[in-house]
Amino acid sequence: MSKIAVVPGSFDPITFGHLDIIKRGASVFDEIHVVVLNNSSKKSLFTVEERMALISEVTASLPNVHVDSFSGLLVEYAKNVNAHAIVRGLRAVSDFEYEMQITSMNRVLNEKIETFFIMTNNQYSFLSSSIVKEVAKYGGNISELVPKQVEAALKMKFGFK
Repeated sequence: MSKIAVVPGSFDPITFGHLDIIKRGASVFDEIHVVVLNNSSKKSLFTVEERMALISEVTASLPNVHVDSFSGLLVEYAKNVNAHAIVRGLRAVSDFEYEMQITSMNRVLNEKIETFFIMTNNQYSFLSSSIVKEVAKYGGNISELVPKQVEAALKMKFGFK
């Protein structure tokens, strides 16, 4: 039986921090489904399709990574792809409290799906998509925060060359 895991997120946009968690998850699990969750309560910069395309580009060298989107309960998506694990990245203690609530709810919904937390590398502990967008919006250097494809896409969104 394959070890299948889901790495969920909004990925608006994907950062080197996200990519680190995906790569490390891909080294542990046979198959990783990176799932762009369509969160209607968030106003996204990139469409779901644009986010999926960027993730597909930057994970192309990882043959066991699949990119998808989903609107609904994550545990339902996991069940649909026969995943038994959810992989989440943690940057700081403040992330843990929120993630623990989500994990507890997911366990109530489906106790067969385990959640695995991966601590981010220290160099990415401050990094979030929101910070990246804010810096990019004002033309700041984001080359050490996101892959070059994402940097180019952000520059286009904000009207920079």
